[in-house]
Amino acid sequence: MANFIKKILWATDFSDEAQESLLYTDALAKTFKASIVALHVVPDFSPALYDAAYVVKGELAKRLAFVKEEAKNKLNALKKAKGIPFKIIVKEGTASKKIIETAEKEKVDLIVLGRRGMSAMEKLFIGSVANQVLRSSSVPVLVTKRRKGKPKFKKIIVPTDFSDQEEVERDFAWKLAKGFGSELTLLHVLELHDYEFSPRVLDELFKSLHKRLKQRKKREKTDIEVTEEVHRAINAAIGIVDYAETHNFDLIVISTCVQSKLERFFMGSTTEKVISYTHIPIFALPPTLCAD
Repeated sequence: MANFIKKILWATDFSDEAQESLLYTDALAKTFKASIVALHVVPDFSPALYDAAYVVKGELAKRLAFVKEEAKNKLNALKKAKGIPFKIIVKEGTASKKIIETAEKEKVDLIVLGRRGMSAMEKLFIGSVANQVLRSSSVPVLVTKRRKGKPKFKKIIVPTDFSDQEEVERDFAWKLAKGFGSELTLLHVLELHDYEFSPRVLDELFKSLHKRLKQRKKREKTDIEVTEEVHRAINAAIGIVDYAETHNFDLIVISTCVQSKLERFFMGSTTEKVISYTHIPIFALPPTLCAD
């Protein structure tokens, strides 16, 4: 279990959300004996300024160097204050691109970052830094939310749709649950959309889905409590969020796989929608793992 996660990249913008994500990073690092790399990305200057006069560019370069040094000092102070050991990296550029670049260079097994607020337009078309990282990362991404108290991993939920890649989700969730001694729930959302069904038909659907959940292979000799649940909702994202928050789960483990690139660009995956709606941290698995 110690080899499950060896190195974690914590991406910070020094916001409250980033401070919260550091606590999750520390909890994971201690549980799985992993090292931590702390990354802060300083925005680079607009390309429109690259043709500025030499003296102007010189002043801009000095300012950038000062901001980068200031960020390093903040991270060093934070490391000392929190008593959390981590390697410090400060880069300049586009946050999501530098996070992915650093994750690949440092060969990390997990990226942890906080989710910042998103506008309605961002949710629909572009997405936050977190969503951009989710779309490009080749390793799992833990997106944390601002929650009171210490990070908890007592109850972990895994939404499942009986697809080919779901075993990967279950495997990651099982390893996390094993490490933290968590309860594990497998959830299937029965998407009803706008259709109406009789009580008898709904009952038969629920029985059939519960049977399929029960037929999955069992883990050998584990003391982890695993339950299977079926929940009905208009769509998967709403159903996942509703069930997870109603039953006070601490973590949602889910993949970012979608059917097409067009769906990913315009509508976003179910995972991205869940991240937008829920207050529960998300452990998201990239499409590269789903394809394995």
